[in-house]
Amino acid sequence: MTATSFKRCGIYAALSLALTAAPVYAGVTDEDILADQETTEDIVTYGLGLRGQRYSPLESINRETVQEIRPVWAFSLGGEKQRGQESQPMVKDGVMYVTGSYSRVYAIDVKTGDELWQYDARLPDGIMPCCDVINRGVALYDDLVIFGTLDAKLVALDAKTGKVRWKKTVDNYQDGYSITAAPIVVKGNVITGVSGGEFGVVGKVRAYDAKTGALVWERPTVEGHMGYVWKDGKKMENGISGGKPGQTWPADLWKSGGAAPWLGGTYDADTDLLFFGTGNPAPWNSHMRPGDNLFSSSRLAIDPDDGKIVWHFQTTPHDGWDFDGVNELISFDYTENGKPVKAAATADRNGFFYVLNRTNGEFIRGFPFVDKISWAKGLDDKGRPMFVSENRPGDPTEIKDGKQGNTVTSAPSFLGGKNWMPMAYSAKTGLFYVPANEWQMDIWNEPVAYKKGAAYLGAGFTIKALNEDYIGVLRAYDPKTGERVWEYKNYAPLWGGVLTTAGGLVFTGNPEGYLMAFDDKTGELLYKFNTGSGIVGSPVTWDMDGEQYISVLSGWGGAVPLWGGDVAKRVKDFNQGGMVWTFKLPKR
Repeated sequence: MTATSFKRCGIYAALSLALTAAPVYAGVTDEDILADQETTEDIVTYGLGLRGQRYSPLESINRETVQEIRPVWAFSLGGEKQRGQESQPMVKDGVMYVTGSYSRVYAIDVKTGDELWQYDARLPDGIMPCCDVINRGVALYDDLVIFGTLDAKLVALDAKTGKVRWKKTVDNYQDGYSITAAPIVVKGNVITGVSGGEFGVVGKVRAYDAKTGALVWERPTVEGHMGYVWKDGKKMENGISGGKPGQTWPADLWKSGGAAPWLGGTYDADTDLLFFGTGNPAPWNSHMRPGDNLFSSSRLAIDPDDGKIVWHFQTTPHDGWDFDGVNELISFDYTENGKPVKAAATADRNGFFYVLNRTNGEFIRGFPFVDKISWAKGLDDKGRPMFVSENRPGDPTEIKDGKQGNTVTSAPSFLGGKNWMPMAYSAKTGLFYVPANEWQMDIWNEPVAYKKGAAYLGAGFTIKALNEDYIGVLRAYDPKTGERVWEYKNYAPLWGGVLTTAGGLVFTGNPEGYLMAFDDKTGELLYKFNTGSGIVGSPVTWDMDGEQYISVLSGWGGAVPLWGGDVAKRVKDFNQGGMVWTFKLPKR
């Protein structure tokens, strides 16, 4: 063992790996993945379960004990590539797998915090990520660690060595495609979306055989594009994407329609459905593309066996504000009027919280989860927004010089009432815990023409805070009533994920650098620890040798400092970083 093996030793970690038995990797099975929410000794899915509820039944760290947790090791991602760190750690057989900015992957011994291996993707110079060079995590299957790269590749690494086992090009990065989301594994297939809506790409969800990398099916997410399945090495049509070319798009704009499923998906075994959200239609200038522009800004239920769209629900038809519809759709069950309801919920960037019937996509209820929504008066009985016509950015062609349409002030801003950062659901309380933001924007439209690989917006904007003393608000909501149970206000925007546990706790982090724990019923702040850089990752918890651990990745960045306008000035002095922090209760 060389001296370099100890360059990232953790706080209170063992001084030598020779004193610690090497991890023994058993591999991840389909059964492991399906049972992930109930099995607490590992984390093998993004979301602590395929439903994405981010709930753990662990409770030794609880309301009474959380103030006693201590950091036991901290692992530095190293180097000068300390941009936004939005990853969720995975844990299997004593090894943690976490991604870093610029498409890097690390394997860490969870007992000591020592690095076992590191993989750096060789990225070309011409990558075109929209919103920082982030990566949100890996998928685990068999003895593989699988992740997507900023140049739109899917890479499978050997879990023991970090060596490449297979690599597939999902799409051409020079056309604007990239991958930032953690893939999902269902029935032995690794399933990924793509990013790139700001470049006029065609959104797609693709499934690959997780062991070999062979393409299984492809589902475009812009109406009019054909889907395919591959059987016995042959490519076969799998039906047009839910409609005819141009049906909800004018002319040929569906050919560069965006609708990128850039956040990844969830899966519900009860209905055997994948749930993926889709991004903005391209371009942002909605006057160029009258119609609903399916399947942009929507939630899609997809058959995991062949990629067919089973149902869809569009949260922002004819999106003119870049509200997208990618935010996670979380399956949950409840009882109403004595009858069980198979539901799914999402908190949309447009400011509305939606509860759907996950078997058929029918709208159950919706309500605002932010204080100011100006683009719509509300939702009708089908969940369709009732637009405020004067709050749509103006048509440049109606202005004499045709260079810029009328500016409107719209809330929320395009960064959303909630952006990518995942919320959590606790079956114990029946509440969703939503990391919300209160801001608005001045937005205007401009003329634009599509050019492959070039920005395709047709809009300009400036984001502004609505309040002097806070932007971010962590809120607890009852999905059966829309009641706001409690809230915690934060000066800077919230941009990290949420975790809830049977111990009565809600964990999240803020850009000021604090890992925080709240009482899940009252919202009382029970614990905070400064990690040294802003937290935009997602906390996780697991147990080992009878002790409960909490881990979170710290490292400020993401879209806010890049796109935030006046808001970016509020966070300009926050330090970047790259550190995995791991906590537990001290032994008594």
